[in-house]
Parts: sequence; structure tokens; C-alpha cells
Amino acid sequence: MSLSEKQQGVLQGIVIGVLVTVVVIAGSIFFAPELLAQGTSTSERLAFALKADLFIALWLGLSVGRLARHRFLSPDDIDGGGLGPGSESANVLQATLQNTLEQTVLAVLTHMIWMVTVPVSWPATVPAAVVLFVIGRLLFVRGYADGAPARAVGFALTFYPSMLMLVITLVWLSRQNIF
Repeated sequence: MSLSEKQQGVLQGIVIGVLVTVVVIAGSIFFAPELLAQGTSTSERLAFALKADLFIALWLGLSVGRLARHRFLSPDDIDGGGLGPGSESANVLQATLQNTLEQTVLAVLTHMIWMVTVPVSWPATVPAAVVLFVIGRLLFVRGYADGAPARAVGFALTFYPSMLMLVITLVWLSRQNIF
């Protein structure tokens, strides 16, 4: 099966995003300084993650605000998406907001699971993943209107850190005979 030009562009973006993700996440595990002391409580570990996730919540809030601002300033869109087809601009903002919400839920849950599961010497991975999230969202939003290849790297930098962290968590738990 040969891939279309768009599929090839998306695949290229995914590969770039995955490679960057692996380097950043692995680097944060193996080379980052220890940010929390041994014996740090579960609540302190969660607090650490949630403080880092402030930037993810801020990005989600900005996404909501962008759509709200657009709707307020657009007579055609002011009644909201449920009462009409919406303009192309409103639809793009709604689509980016929806995807950002999905990625936010996945990332924040992943970060909380990570912080209560893996060794206390690995917390730098959460802020590293947050940086990838913010950069990824910026690239995703900027490229959205230009099609899937233009937003692929942004999507990958948002999605794959969470997935890699979940896989590492599963492997870690399996090796600890937790299951």
C-alpha cells in the first residue's frame, strides 16, 4: 500500500515527534538532576506534578478563551456551535480546543500516575513532558488550518510523551511484580 502525500507528511511529522519524545523523556530519566528527595510523600509527588501541569491547564484555558473571544466578536458565531454550523474559523478553534482537552486529560492523568508509580528520582520527566506539551500545542494550533502534515509534529509532541510514560510505567510495574 502506497501512502498519499499527506500520509507521508503526517508520518514524517510523527517520526520527528517520536524521536524528540524518546530523547527528551529518556534524557529526563537518565540525566536530569534529582528534584525530589528519597522518602518524598505521595502527596508531595502529586503536588510536584500538578504544579508542573499548571502550564497545561493554562494552555487549555487559553484555548477556551480563543474560541470564546472569536464567538463574542463574530455575529455569525456568537450563539455557539450547537445552534448553527459555525464559521470555518469557529470550527477550527473548536477542533483545536477539543483536541487540546483530550490531550490535557491524558497528560495530567499520566503525570499523576507517573509520580506515584516510578522511582522518586524520575520526576524531571513531568516538567520535560509539559515543555513538549506546550511546544506541541503551539505547533499543532499554528499548523491546524494547513492540514494534517502541518500539525503532525505538534500532535506527536503532545501525545507521544504521555504514551511513552504510560508504557514505561507499565514496564516498571511489571518488573516490580505489582500486577
